Amino acid sequence: MMSRENDGKREGVRVSVITVCLNAADTIGRTIESVLSQTYEGPYEYIIKDGGSTDDTLKIAESYKESFLEKGLDYRIESFPDSGIYDAMNQGIDLATGELIGIINADDIYEKDCLKIVVDRYESTGFDLCFGDIRMILPSGRTFVKKARLRRYTTSRDWNHPTQFVTKKTYGRFRFRCLNISDDMDLYFAVKKSGAKIEVIGEVLADFTMGGVSSKIPLSEIPERISRRYEVYRHNGYSRAYIFECVAFELIKYLGARFG
Repeated sequence: MMSRENDGKREGVRVSVITVCLNAADTIGRTIESVLSQTYEGPYEYIIKDGGSTDDTLKIAESYKESFLEKGLDYRIESFPDSGIYDAMNQGIDLATGELIGIINADDIYEKDCLKIVVDRYESTGFDLCFGDIRMILPSGRTFVKKARLRRYTTSRDWNHPTQFVTKKTYGRFRFRCLNISDDMDLYFAVKKSGAKIEVIGEVLADFTMGGVSSKIPLSEIPERISRRYEVYRHNGYSRAYIFECVAFELIKYLGARFG
């Protein structure tokens, strides 16, 4: 794909990137920089949906406005109340104007070629949803790559939300239900079940820092998280045997976040 500047306007598939945040001053800078430094030459916008931060999150976000302007990129900072992380994501999707939408959290980063790789695949396949490999960063600093796969046996172990891109049209049919911390998995399962065109990209698209909102949990909450995860499988028509998948996933995630 060749994108170029024409009278100051970028040509190509327009992409929207969304970061939802609340009091993320310690980490949001590197997330913003990862979006700003993308090698994709086509048009993309960056929307920061803040839930009402009281630390320096907004100040840090504001400090990047000039840098995005210099690259001819749209950069929006919206700060208003929401009822949680997935409600904030839904709000961000409503604000998005791109044909493709990616969501990256305020303690994760995109690899520099992420948008270019995704758009190239979109132009060649016309997918409804795609996701790729992800680099997992453990609290100890060690890393490993979690591979993306698409197979008949559905499991979230094959899927990586920070690398996921969904068409605006598909988000017109599916939204986060805002029920629990597994809402992102629920949306992916619903899209997959619908027969939508899904593409897996066998390249690292993002880095995920373990220890964020989805992994900072006390042991006492593990049973409830297993129950919520199991509900997502059952809601999307999967068998009761998936309870074993849910137990294994949550325990491995808990141990990895604390002792990795």
